[in-house]
Amino acid sequence: MRTSVDNEAPTAERYRAFAEVEARGMSKTYDAWALGVAGDPATIALIDELPPAKRQPNLVFSAARFNGAEPAPYDAFKNWLREHWPPVRHTAETHATQTNEAGRCALHVPALAEIDGPLALLEVGASAGLCLYPDRYGYRYAGRERLDPADGASRVILDCETRETRGTAPVPVPTHLPDVVWRAGIDLNPLDVTNPDDLAWLDALIWPEHDDRRERLRAAASIVAADPPHLVAGDLNERLAALAAEAPGDATLVVFHTAVIAYLDEPARAGFVETVRTLPGHWLSVEGRSIVPGIRVRDDVPNDSTDFVLALDGVQRAWAQPHGRALTWVPNP
Repeated sequence: MRTSVDNEAPTAERYRAFAEVEARGMSKTYDAWALGVAGDPATIALIDELPPAKRQPNLVFSAARFNGAEPAPYDAFKNWLREHWPPVRHTAETHATQTNEAGRCALHVPALAEIDGPLALLEVGASAGLCLYPDRYGYRYAGRERLDPADGASRVILDCETRETRGTAPVPVPTHLPDVVWRAGIDLNPLDVTNPDDLAWLDALIWPEHDDRRERLRAAASIVAADPPHLVAGDLNERLAALAAEAPGDATLVVFHTAVIAYLDEPARAGFVETVRTLPGHWLSVEGRSIVPGIRVRDDVPNDSTDFVLALDGVQRAWAQPHGRALTWVPNP
């Protein structure tokens, strides 16, 4: 999702970009697998049996792991993939990359603290809805006191580095969590954390070395299962306005999304931005640096090449590590 290579690019190019831009420094396994695929015509021929939108590395690798592939050197992986290609292909064809990283709530909380509550949260691309519960998790922002829910410590604790150096602003970590009174989401295929297959797919979407995220998924899923959100199936552009209208009138609506808009083509992105700007309330986006139209990207503030742009109402407020591990706040322009 951080690469600018589109769905129509040659498969070798897509996998090489994934290795060099997304997996490098994040997953040794996926880095090696993606570089291996990029130089392996036989494996590329298998992947090219899929529609272009389904050839993305994260989806193919997750489909393989869902069907039993274990982290291994590329030669072992390619042999496994050839032996198990039919079920992997079926999984890729019938599933989507719906990574539901609760850790991303650590990116949202400082921005949500700027909005008067109580809040009505509406997430587009909600997957199973784990990011709709920022008020139910605990937070450890580096150099700050731990932040816990109003009713006590949570079984989910999210750690987030606050990258404060010359040229940045202090991260505005709040003293209390938002008051959320309504939570809803849209997804093409909403997942249910009480469904073992759906939970297994969410697990497969977590990159091999990220055991902390895997443990967090299970803990966050138990919180969501105890109080399920209102999730609707459908295209976000078609369902957004109607679902937003269901939010209680005495709460402030916040429409938010993280690593979702990249999956839309340019006309659909522009349509979404046009719609969300007309809604009452606020709009919180966390997306790749060239993904959301109309946002001025603050490259004058220190950032990592893989960082996402966190923006509130179309104005960048921070650089954000995609899985919620770090925040760099930008000064007012």
